[in-house]
Amino acid sequence: MPDSISRRTLLGAALPFSLWGFQRNGPSAFTWKAALSGEAPPPASPLVLWYRRPAASWVEALPVGNGRLGAMCFGGIETERLQLNEETIWAGYPRDNNNPLALRNLPDVRRLLFEGKELEATALAEKTMLGLPSKVDSYQPLADLWIDMPQLDAVSGYRRSLDLDTAIAATEFTHNGARFLREVFVSAPDQAVVVCLTADQPGRISARIRFTRQQDALITGDPASPRTIILRGQLGEQGVRFEARLEADARGGTLRPEGNTLVVENAGELVLRLTAASSHNNRSPEAASSSTLVRARQPFDQLRQRHLTDHQIYFRRVSLELPANPVVAPLPTNERLARAKAGEADESLAALYFQYGRYLLLGSSRPGTLPANLQGVWNEHLSAPWNADYHTNINLQMNYWLSGAANLSECQLPLFNYMDSLVPPGSRTARIHYGARGWVVHHLSDIFGFTAPADGIWGVWPMGAAWLAQHPWDHYQFTQDRAFLQKRGYPLMKGAAEFILDFLVEAPAGTPAAGKLVTAPSHSPENRFRKPDGTVSMFTYAATMDIEICRDLLSNCIAASQVLDTDADFRRRCRQALERLPEIRISPRSGRLMEWIEDYDEPEPQHRHVSHMFGLHPSSQIDLFRTPALAAAARKTLDARGDKSTGWSTAWKLNFWARLQDPERAYKLWTMLITGCTLPNLFDTHPPFQIDGNFGGTAGIAEMLLQSHLGEIRLLPALPKAWHTGRVAGLRARGAFQLDIEWRQGTLAKAVITSQRGNTVRLRTARPVNVTAAGRVVKTRQEEGLTIFESSPNRTYELHPG
Repeated sequence: MPDSISRRTLLGAALPFSLWGFQRNGPSAFTWKAALSGEAPPPASPLVLWYRRPAASWVEALPVGNGRLGAMCFGGIETERLQLNEETIWAGYPRDNNNPLALRNLPDVRRLLFEGKELEATALAEKTMLGLPSKVDSYQPLADLWIDMPQLDAVSGYRRSLDLDTAIAATEFTHNGARFLREVFVSAPDQAVVVCLTADQPGRISARIRFTRQQDALITGDPASPRTIILRGQLGEQGVRFEARLEADARGGTLRPEGNTLVVENAGELVLRLTAASSHNNRSPEAASSSTLVRARQPFDQLRQRHLTDHQIYFRRVSLELPANPVVAPLPTNERLARAKAGEADESLAALYFQYGRYLLLGSSRPGTLPANLQGVWNEHLSAPWNADYHTNINLQMNYWLSGAANLSECQLPLFNYMDSLVPPGSRTARIHYGARGWVVHHLSDIFGFTAPADGIWGVWPMGAAWLAQHPWDHYQFTQDRAFLQKRGYPLMKGAAEFILDFLVEAPAGTPAAGKLVTAPSHSPENRFRKPDGTVSMFTYAATMDIEICRDLLSNCIAASQVLDTDADFRRRCRQALERLPEIRISPRSGRLMEWIEDYDEPEPQHRHVSHMFGLHPSSQIDLFRTPALAAAARKTLDARGDKSTGWSTAWKLNFWARLQDPERAYKLWTMLITGCTLPNLFDTHPPFQIDGNFGGTAGIAEMLLQSHLGEIRLLPALPKAWHTGRVAGLRARGAFQLDIEWRQGTLAKAVITSQRGNTVRLRTARPVNVTAAGRVVKTRQEEGLTIFESSPNRTYELHPG
């Protein structure tokens, strides 16, 4: 996980927890001057974020996106700002960052670690194992689009909103008797940002439209079209070139260019279409943006309908209803958030947050795009917090925890495309740094294939690919798509495992793990330990998280090879290595899970990372029913770590407590997430903004309602008292099942399971259930607290309390 300290703090320096509130590159201010009067009514739909004032800063603006393009809508009156992003506008360029000194020094680094000389090993590794250079550059904004309407000096009935069901951001108000409406969406079918301004009186739309960018770009009119302005730029001599084109259509009135500005006067309707592209992957940004703009020259109503149809195919798969507070539910979103922070009950806010997470994933990770980065696709900074890059020591993975359960499996496909792109450079890094086969990624990457250790000693953590490889297997478990597993998933998993098999080394005699296969070097990401002699380090061997990741990957590879009936010899090698891994251990002095190979003290007991809990979630090596002793130790670990943390960490802890089936503790973490780690536009804040907290929080809410690891479907495993009555439809379970669940007064009222592939159903419920299909009783059996029955493909089964 990126943290504000590791980029600038020397090993062993003080790491005070108070800095969890560290801010960098704070959001820009946005000033509006129009006078406001009157109050607009609330929207009719509960799936709307809405406000009675324009956004005053970026973290109040509302996001729209199609995976590739994003816009933040401020809802200004006399001046509207749309802050724009295109997913490939990254500083930097492809280069070989591998360090030729790494492999020859690896044996000495390992020897020093095994001898307990961590600081000497640290010094050597920092000199010889970091990438050259050891950094990535930042994801950057594309531009700002401004719509100036200075005549709008005083308005009434103002409302700006984001409808999650339509993926349209709207701004509406009344000026001099006319009702104005501005709608913004980013179309996936037509790959364009679309803006429509209307008024219910003719001739009322007059505006000046312009682009700006802080640097590295020129803005001109299009000599071939008086309705078009163009922004062109390049990020350094070797960096990407990019272009954005904006075309305006006015119905009635006049439209003319004034230099690099378009001027509209007295129109009845104004439609703007914006396209953009870069030279990434050897594209021509000029050809791509212009040809896409030509295809987007359709009537606004057609563009809007195509956008709606496409979005709702995905978004409407899942619905969630939780108890609503009629006092606060109709209030603007910022007021609801403020009241929640003051302690007022607002359970339906959790349903809105859940659907917002699904909306954000759809907006930042669509098939054919790059995966969601640390900020999804939305970023206003030339130098973004933590570069808005791909952090692989939890953040990129957390972005996709919700995809299977929340019925958006297609949104995970960009992650697999990205993993495919990392295999060639990752294979080179594996060979040059470790003399290993397979492919490796360290704790961060970018769109140019950076796979070497980065930043500092904490970057010498070669477990990123191994953790990422959990996702193809999870995708298969949810979809049961054997063709995907064979062609894409298994090769990625096998390549990551080939590296691990070569990277693991036998711990020498005299060490706590003597004779076992261990990772060396190793970290428990970004955390440190204190030895009895007072030495503080983060560099070690066989950190618990590493071993859990290895166990997860090797076990999944064995299962995948069995499904595909292939690679018997590779499967045997995985089993042999698996048998020689150290076990997860419990501290005899604290009763907690041991984070390190020895029972060290912690300089920062409430560290935001709880990496050794990987085995509880997202893996399932620690389970309340299968490994109760480890589950009890996990609970003690979480108690000691504390609840208060950064945004993404709070979301992870929510998932932990859901897996431990502690509904009230999970609910406490949800409450802390929404009240302490959520910005006015419901973005998660580390701080500053990181989108993984949104995605992790959404996944956590799903885990509270439905779990499906270890071959079991667990209904309402962590349902808190506050969510006493509700329903959810469309959640997915591993095994290719879809579920609708209703509950009343905290107990299951009814569930419907649709079996896509005809797999065996293994249900764990708080009370016995009866199963029927088409009105007929289904034969079940009881086994170790489970209700088990055989299903048929594409058949639906109803569950009722027994």
